[in-house]
Amino acid sequence: MNKSEVIWTAKDAIKATDGVCENQDWSAYGVSIDTRSLNEGDIFVALKGDASDGHEYVASAIKAGAVVAIVDHHVEGVDASRLLIVRDTLEAMENLGRAARARSAGKIIGVTGSVGKTGTKEMLSTAFSAQGQTHASIKSYNNHWGVPLTLSGMHAGTDYGVFEMGMNHANEITPLSQMVQPEIAIITTIAPVHIEHFDNNIEGIIEAKAEIFNGMSEGAQVVLNKDLESFEVLKQKAENKNLKVYGFGEDDNADATVIDCLEAANGSRVKASILGEEVSYNLQIAGRHIVCNSLAVLLAVKLAGADIQVAAKALAKQEPIIGRGKRELIDSGVKENPITLIDESYNASPLAMNAAFKVLALVDPGRGGRRIAVLGDMLELGSDGPKMHADLALPLKACNVDLVYTCGKDMKKLYEQLPANQRGAHKDTSQELAQIVPDVLVPGDVVMVKGSLGSKMGLVVEALRALPNKLISKKEI
Repeated sequence: MNKSEVIWTAKDAIKATDGVCENQDWSAYGVSIDTRSLNEGDIFVALKGDASDGHEYVASAIKAGAVVAIVDHHVEGVDASRLLIVRDTLEAMENLGRAARARSAGKIIGVTGSVGKTGTKEMLSTAFSAQGQTHASIKSYNNHWGVPLTLSGMHAGTDYGVFEMGMNHANEITPLSQMVQPEIAIITTIAPVHIEHFDNNIEGIIEAKAEIFNGMSEGAQVVLNKDLESFEVLKQKAENKNLKVYGFGEDDNADATVIDCLEAANGSRVKASILGEEVSYNLQIAGRHIVCNSLAVLLAVKLAGADIQVAAKALAKQEPIIGRGKRELIDSGVKENPITLIDESYNASPLAMNAAFKVLALVDPGRGGRRIAVLGDMLELGSDGPKMHADLALPLKACNVDLVYTCGKDMKKLYEQLPANQRGAHKDTSQELAQIVPDVLVPGDVVMVKGSLGSKMGLVVEALRALPNKLISKKEI
C-alpha cells in the first residue's frame, strides 16, 4: 500500500479518540465496522448494537487484516498491541470523524430529503470524481453510525466530500450536520415519509430536514427544490441562519432549470441552465425525478467552483443502483424475448411509487408481454397510510400497468381499489408473493418490484433472478 493512501497514523488516531494503545507504530488505510467488508489495513471499530456486539468479532477482524481494533475493553485471545481501548466505541468513531473533518480542506457537500438522497449522492460522487479526489457515503450509510463511519474514512487530501444524512425522527440530522459541517447542502424534496413519527404533520418533516442547516457556517450555500410548496418556508429557515439559498426545478425562475428534456425508457436527454450557463447531457437512468435531481447536482458542482460541463459528461456514466431502479434482463426461455426486471425494492413512499410507475410506463413490454407491478407496504405513513395506498390505484391505471400483485396490510387497501382485470393476487407477506409471481410471468413481461425495506420485497427480486434456473428444472422434468 502507498504511504500517500494512509488515512490514520497510530498517533493521530489515538489523539482523536483519546484512547490507549500499546503499539503506536501502525498506519491505517480505512475504517470498518463489519468483518465481511473489511479490507486489509483497516481500523475495525467494535460497535455495540441491539442484536450484536462488535467485540465478538475482533479476533476475526484482526485475522482478516485489520491493523487495530477500537474496543472498550481488553478482548480475550487478542494481542493487546492490536487494541485501541476507548471509553465508548461509537463516540470514538464520531471523534475520528470530527478529526477527519477538521483537517480537511476539501469542499464538503451534504444531502438530505424525503426521497432521492442516495441517487443524488451517487450523482454528486460521479460528477465530482471526474474533477478531483472524492469521498462519498457508501450505500445508504446516512444515520448515527453511517455518517461518522463515512467521515472517519475520509482521506486528508480529499478534494470533495459528499455525505448523505437521513432521519425518521426529529433531532437526528442536527448532530450529523454538526459533524459534517457542509459548505453546500441539498434538500432533494419534502414528502410524507416517516410521517407517523411526526403526528402526520408535514411541517414536522420540513423542520427535521431543515436541521441540516444547523451544522452550516454563515454564508454557506443551500440548494432547494423550487417546485415544492415548502420552498419558501425552507428558504426562510436557511436565510434566518444567514445561508445563501439557490433553487432548482421546473420553475423558470429557478437558478438551475430545464430548457428541454426528451424522456425515454433508457434515460433522458437534457438541456439545462445552471446559473445562466447552458449545458446538455444524457442520463441513463429514466424518470423526470432523476432529471430534477441532476439539476441540484450540477448546481452544487457550480457552487463548489467545479466545471459543470465536465460533471455533465460524467453523469452519462451513472447507472441505477441495486434496489433503486436497477434494470436487468432475465432469461424467459425465449432467447429474443426476455423478462425485464426493475428492482425498486429498497424503499417506498407515495411520491417514490408514482415516480416508479411513470418509469414503468416508459418501458415497452416485449412480444406478448405485460407491465406488472409487485408492491409491498409503504411503512411509517401514520393514520393516513391506508388511504395513501388506496390512492395508488389511479396512477397505476394512468401508467398502463396491466397486472398488480400486492402484499401487506395496507397494500390490501390498494388491491381492493383495483379493477378485476388488473388484480394479480394479494398475499400477507412478500415471501408468499415470491412463491407465486415467477410462475405467472411470460416472455416479454416487464416487472417492477417496489416496497419499503421492512416489507422485504428483495425476496421477490431474488425469486425472479432465480427464474432461469427454475425454467431449466422444468425442462429437465
